[in-house]
Amino acid sequence: PECKLLRVCSFWDVEDHSINLALESNPSDHPRASTIFLSKSQTDVREKRKSNHINHVSPGQLTKKYSSCSTIFIDDSTVSQPNLRSTIKCVTLAIFYHIKNRTLFQREEVPDDYYKHDPDHKHIYRFVRTLFSAAQLTAECAIVTLVYLERLLTYAEIDICPSNWKRIVLGAILLASKVWDDQAVWNVDYCQILKDITVEDMNEMERHFLELLQFNINVPASVYAKYYFDLRSLADDNNLSFLLEPLSKERAQKLEAISRLCEDKYKDLSKAAMRRSFSADNLVGIRRSNAILS
Repeated sequence: PECKLLRVCSFWDVEDHSINLALESNPSDHPRASTIFLSKSQTDVREKRKSNHINHVSPGQLTKKYSSCSTIFIDDSTVSQPNLRSTIKCVTLAIFYHIKNRTLFQREEVPDDYYKHDPDHKHIYRFVRTLFSAAQLTAECAIVTLVYLERLLTYAEIDICPSNWKRIVLGAILLASKVWDDQAVWNVDYCQILKDITVEDMNEMERHFLELLQFNINVPASVYAKYYFDLRSLADDNNLSFLLEPLSKERAQKLEAISRLCEDKYKDLSKAAMRRSFSADNLVGIRRSNAILS
């Protein structure tokens, strides 16, 4: 009986370990896992660099602005307030690489046109941009859309291809807008934007999307931040530069005011946490160590 119990415990330990590994390897759930779109884009980036090296192609005139001792260039995109136009461009480029460098998951017979007629980046951008403009969605919603899209591809083990990319992107946008925005867009409103879809079809697609996601719609802040910075890396690799402007005195004062506000909020939270800890018995000599930033 003891050996049998040990075998059962070992089985559950192995299964729990496998589940933990699966979660850690999923970028939409774990902050340390690499995003799928960035790894898929690196194939094209390496090929482009290799081609330029072999053909001795000059990078040409540098259009990117760099900071100097006298001038500091910054853009208006941050993690908490991303630039809408630039974010949508990056998200649609990530979708483009998902379609172009897709991995075949289907166990059924593949259609003849499966590898044909891939949409280009501009076509995907126009489709997503139209939805975001008509529904007045935010840039944060675009990042959450990409998280849900990669979560769907991982959970359901499906491809995003020329025949299904619009419905997958639409389902991700629909769900992200309802989870992220306080005043969500109704399904019937999307039917006004897309004339060839019905409310019943939208409702069924939403239910099916949630089932494939196993109703996991949580997006941790660490995962959101990872996707934001990976999108910026994608932009740098593909020369999609964010609009840079010199740091003016007024903008520097505004950034300093925002920084002080965040610092004051952090101090208030720290004091509240310390006050709550005083209720513990024999807790004396509380000290906070100085953080060293390098």
